[in-house]
Amino acid sequence: MAQDIRMVVGLGNPGPDYENTRHNAGALFVEALAREAGQTLRPEKKYHGLYARIQWQGLDLHLLNPSTFMNRSGLSIKALADFFKIPAEQILVAHDELDLAPGTAKFKKGGGHGGHNGLRDTIAHLGTNGFQRLRIGIGHPGDSRKVTGYVLGRAGKQESAQLEAVINEILRVLPEAANGNLAAAMNRLHSFQAD
Repeated sequence: MAQDIRMVVGLGNPGPDYENTRHNAGALFVEALAREAGQTLRPEKKYHGLYARIQWQGLDLHLLNPSTFMNRSGLSIKALADFFKIPAEQILVAHDELDLAPGTAKFKKGGGHGGHNGLRDTIAHLGTNGFQRLRIGIGHPGDSRKVTGYVLGRAGKQESAQLEAVINEILRVLPEAANGNLAAAMNRLHSFQAD
C-alpha cells in the first residue's frame, strides 16, 4: 500500500542557543520520532540537515531537521525531496503554531504560511503549498510585539510536559495519518489536550 506521508520534516533553528526553544517544537517532534524508531538523526551535507531513514510501524520514512536557519528551511527540504523524488503532498512539515494552545496539535493540508518564516521558505522552494503540516501548539504571548522573544524562549516545566504529552499522542496517530487515514488521525489528535 502506498504511503501518504514519506517524509517528515521538523522545523527549527540549529545550534545550542536554540535548543528546546518553542520555535523548535517541530524539530523536537522529529527527534522524538527518530528515538521511537531506535534511530539518531545524523548530519547530511547534501540535504543541509540532520537526516535519518526509519522503518517504523510498517512505515518507511525519511526524517529531516534542516540545519539551515528557520527562514532557509526550504533549501534543505527541497534537496531531500528532489533526491528521493518525493512529491510535496507526501511531505509532512512539523512546526510550532502560535494560534494553538500548548499541549495541542493539528494536522493541516495546504494553506498559507501565516507569517511563519520556515513555511514561507518551504512554499517558495517547493513551488507549492500542497504539503501537509503538523501544527504543534505553543500558545501566544498575548502581544504581537512579544512574539519573537516568546518563540525563541524556552518553555517552562508545565509547558515542556504538555509538549512531551502531545508529541506522544502524535506518535500514536502518525501511522494512521501516514497510511492514508488522515481523517481518523485528525479526529483523535484534534480532540487531544495535554493537562
